[in-house]
Amino acid sequence: MTSSELKRLYQITAVKLRYGLDDFLPDDPRVKLPKMMRKSLFWMKNEYADQPLGVRLRLALQELGPVWIKFGQMMSTRRDLFPPHIADQLAMLQDQVAPFDGKLAKQQMEQSLGGPLETWFDNFDETPLASASIAQVHTATLRSEGREVVLKVIRPDILPVIQADIKLMYRMARIVARAWPEARRLRPVEVIREYERTLLDELNLMREAANGIQLRRNFEGSEMLYVPEVYSDLSSERLLVMERIYGIQVSDIDALVANGTDLKVLSENAVTVFFTQVFRDSFFHADMHPGNIFVSRENPHNPQWIALDCGIVGTLNREDKRYLAENLLAFFNRDYRKVAELHVDSGWVPKDTNIDDFEFAIRTVCEPIFEKPLAEILFGHVLLNLFNTARRFHMEVQPQLVLLQKTLLYVEGLGRQLYPQLDLWDTAKPFLEDWMSRQVGPQAVIEGVKTRAPFWAEKLPELPELLYDSLRQGNALNQRIDTLYDNFMENRRHQGQARFYFGIGATLVVCSAILFSNQIETYPALSAVTGVTFWLLGWRACRK
Repeated sequence: MTSSELKRLYQITAVKLRYGLDDFLPDDPRVKLPKMMRKSLFWMKNEYADQPLGVRLRLALQELGPVWIKFGQMMSTRRDLFPPHIADQLAMLQDQVAPFDGKLAKQQMEQSLGGPLETWFDNFDETPLASASIAQVHTATLRSEGREVVLKVIRPDILPVIQADIKLMYRMARIVARAWPEARRLRPVEVIREYERTLLDELNLMREAANGIQLRRNFEGSEMLYVPEVYSDLSSERLLVMERIYGIQVSDIDALVANGTDLKVLSENAVTVFFTQVFRDSFFHADMHPGNIFVSRENPHNPQWIALDCGIVGTLNREDKRYLAENLLAFFNRDYRKVAELHVDSGWVPKDTNIDDFEFAIRTVCEPIFEKPLAEILFGHVLLNLFNTARRFHMEVQPQLVLLQKTLLYVEGLGRQLYPQLDLWDTAKPFLEDWMSRQVGPQAVIEGVKTRAPFWAEKLPELPELLYDSLRQGNALNQRIDTLYDNFMENRRHQGQARFYFGIGATLVVCSAILFSNQIETYPALSAVTGVTFWLLGWRACRK
């Protein structure tokens, strides 16, 4: 380790001890020696012993800084790996990070643009509008159009910090993997690898720009969701320029009420927008925490959502969408046999899973849930219980479903915060049933024909030539088959001859040996020569 790594390791260890995170270590003989060594080097006591373990972990990550805050946010999405009392606390982590100097931010922007900021922008505000773990945002006016924009810039020198902390995370993960038997299920090294990939992707703001453009195009003209315009010609890997929006942050309930916002419609629109993204577009905003979601002040009787920060998006393929929709419909129709069969058919659990046992496990977990009125059932937690039950049957972690689960929990949480009486299932079920009917019913056939019609129209003029080529190739193939058959039969005839000659030759050689043993003088030699001759004939037949 370098001196800087040792210094950082000391800081991390000190924070860990002050928050009593030693409690995460298993009661295992293999960790007793490291604990004793730690106590001999660090005499720090737990200063937050009165706080639950999840709270202490959240506070420690906040103190360790941006990389660890982001790591905690990522871990909060892995409810398949962490118990609720940990995941719930980690989900509360927000990017409340101290901003860096506005002059330095301006230098970073000019470096990305390749010239003075005044060439493209007026009224640049060096005081940041918002500051997060990876980037911070400033406001300005676009000189060419006079429109207000925001400029999001990556924090300077963040990459070396990320790389150093990631390296230490890998070291700690490998130690945990060796010392803790439960680590085989938690897979700490794989968790760090997934986090590293996610974090490095977020350092490229062009990915966020592309996601924002796609999401905006999907909801062009929609009254339910607005996505700010991205100025891609001014954006780069370290700078994102986009339209500035004015709205009410979704967590500010008092402001929404003061604006006359219809909270019931707003909540139902959130559900519709989410399922539209998932099932219509297969492209959904996967970071819908309150800091990224605003509500337009206009038209409060039919309020419009505004989505920011498209750095993390999720996608589902056609099969995943179909199986997910069928699972949800079967689940709320209490057809647990269908749920179990769908999990096996989709490959989410092993093919040799006992369907009867799996069905019984699902029923045991879910029937108590349905004893409540439907409006009181937490839809996101239903999905979570379903995945947790499947995990006991060795369900493989599906990254796209983990993102979906996290986003659904966000959406339902927002909806219930805005309108506690929200019946998410009442809103979602018609959408799912309509989508399923369009996938497997007559409408699906019509849609399939419409989708393939341009391809068929393009190939139609080539049909006679393609038909002629197919017939010619068929004739050529038949001729080749006939030739191969004739060759096969000829080879078979020669092999028959060879076996016949080898058989006669072997018989004559054996006879020669018998005659010779009986001391008959002339015939043994003649029989042996004749036998060898037949062998030569058999060898010649094999060579043909």
